Amino acid sequence: MSNLTGGLMMLSEMLHNLPPSEKKIASYILEFPKETLDLTVSELGKRSQTSGAAVIRLCKSLDLKGFPELKLRIAGDLQQRVNTVIEFRDIEPNENVISILEKVTNNTTQTLRETAELVSISELEKAVEVIQKADNVHFYGVGASSIIAQDAQQKFLRINKSTTAFSDAHMAATIIANAKKNDVVFGISFSGQTYEVAKILELANQKSVKTISLTKFGTSPVADQANIRLYTSSTQETAFRSGATSSRIAQLHIIDILFMSVASRQYKKTIRHVDETKEAVEFLRTRIKPRKNGVD
Repeated sequence: MSNLTGGLMMLSEMLHNLPPSEKKIASYILEFPKETLDLTVSELGKRSQTSGAAVIRLCKSLDLKGFPELKLRIAGDLQQRVNTVIEFRDIEPNENVISILEKVTNNTTQTLRETAELVSISELEKAVEVIQKADNVHFYGVGASSIIAQDAQQKFLRINKSTTAFSDAHMAATIIANAKKNDVVFGISFSGQTYEVAKILELANQKSVKTISLTKFGTSPVADQANIRLYTSSTQETAFRSGATSSRIAQLHIIDILFMSVASRQYKKTIRHVDETKEAVEFLRTRIKPRKNGVD
């Protein structure tokens, strides 16, 4: 599903950030998606009153390999269009718990579905590859994104992958100053606009350290600094930030996918490390036994 759908969503989410010519093309495709599938690059340029070169630039703006991939994704969108699209809804004054349960669940489900459609399989595979081979992985996020970084560290430590997680920019800079070329710096920012995260990735690039970003879909200062770019759905922000809640779940979802993929590639080692960590945690739960020599 992930590599065959999401074209229309990409266009919709990027629409207002595109240059004028690319925006005209995106608007045409969104209005006539079915007709677009039968057009060549030059024909689409003429229909949208732009040019074939602008169509190619649009595909690059969407982080796609070319027009064929965009058409493939649009075809997948049209094929699976069913009455499952649920609008994001915020809570209302004095709303009952049952209604809030339904809204939060629907919002989260919709965000996960959109994220699955937006993810690039090739970028995901690159991220899995470099994380698996890395000596150290340094996760960095500010505010709510720092929670995602800590979750990632906890997961990968369980399978004996050396990781750090910082929310303090000075500490992160100190770590990266001593990073090796086989390390990975993973910057997390839903907006993609977090200045500190972009600067940390820029510093890592100067040190020739591999970089990965996790942001909402679209161009941003954080994504621009990354060698490998991973995206989540650009969920709607609402008065009580239920959209932001859903976006956090989507970020955790991507981290889970990366973790499971790395774990699967080294399955036997993973099982051994997980068993060892379980034993260590279980040891902490047992009662302290008196020392045999009687010494306190």
